[in-house]
Amino acid sequence: MLLLGSGVRVSRIAIVHNRLTNCKRVGTALPGSLPYLDAVPAYPSDRSADITASLGVLPSGTPVSEVARRLMDLFTSGDLEPGTRLPPERQLSVTLGVGRSAVREALAALEILGIVDVRPGSGTYLRGTASDLLPQTLRWGLLIGRRSTDDLLDVRSGLEIYSARLAASRADSDDISRLADSLARMRAADADLAAFARADAAFHDALARAAGNDALVDLLHVVRSLLQVYADRAVHDADAARLAIAEHDAVFRAVEAKDEDAAASAMAVHMATAAARLAGASRD
Repeated sequence: MLLLGSGVRVSRIAIVHNRLTNCKRVGTALPGSLPYLDAVPAYPSDRSADITASLGVLPSGTPVSEVARRLMDLFTSGDLEPGTRLPPERQLSVTLGVGRSAVREALAALEILGIVDVRPGSGTYLRGTASDLLPQTLRWGLLIGRRSTDDLLDVRSGLEIYSARLAASRADSDDISRLADSLARMRAADADLAAFARADAAFHDALARAAGNDALVDLLHVVRSLLQVYADRAVHDADAARLAIAEHDAVFRAVEAKDEDAAASAMAVHMATAAARLAGASRD
């Protein structure tokens, strides 16, 4: 047993103890006793305790995919800020009741998806906010799963029609200007089908933003990106371009007039012909 003979001796040991344990001294120690110590977080805004408290024990034999899903549920809850450092693998393993290898594989999968950033020697960090992560994970989920083009076209049609209806009730003067500009660019593209496709996409993006619903914007972005490979070659001649322009113009005029029913109807007509073109392109 080490006997402490003076306050100086106590202070020196306290300093060494502080450095080893990452603790700070509070109060004044009595001669012959160790000082009282309070724990100091290893990193500013360390959320390890909050994160582990939010994770429950998983059933025995849980696959890696379920471990990743449980972590994703936490990451997309909106409670964690981008850059938050996650607890170490060992701590996550104990909290979830699974092996460290399962945690390691789950984090590796989430890193591939761009959800977390694994920094050797430092830790694992959350890369984005819930609003950043949700569309990204949805996109990967749809890409990895087997989804037919027809299914995606059905989803897109419903979302675009609803977007047009909302835009007709919510669009302001700036939104109308962006829609008009995209429509003008479609008309000016002439035989440049690549430029036409970009202006077409810009029109739909402006329409979704005019709807004033961020979740709708994200969902449409995901579905459109999955159909992009076909959309780029769907309009392949001047006649198809002229028809598309007329359909977009009908949507624009209805939104400008704040006629919700007319906007939804015009978009439904456009989606029917656009879906037929996209389906045809997917079979080419």
